[in-house]
Amino acid sequence: MTKEEKLAVVPLWERATLTVEEASAYTGIGVTKLRQMSDEKGCEFVFWLGNKRMLKRKKLEEFLERAYSV
Repeated sequence: MTKEEKLAVVPLWERATLTVEEASAYTGIGVTKLRQMSDEKGCEFVFWLGNKRMLKRKKLEEFLERAYSV
């Protein structure tokens, strides 16, 4: 099994970081809305891996638990 195949086996709810597409599938929030939210100044659940936007799963969950609406 290749490294990529092993990563694909890890469930989304166990990953430390998610792509925007994975976070959309995980949360049910659209890709466009997640990009918009993570573009906001001071966003605590986004970090950049080069040009790739990654979302910190736990921080995103915490944000959503506190949020009234998105």
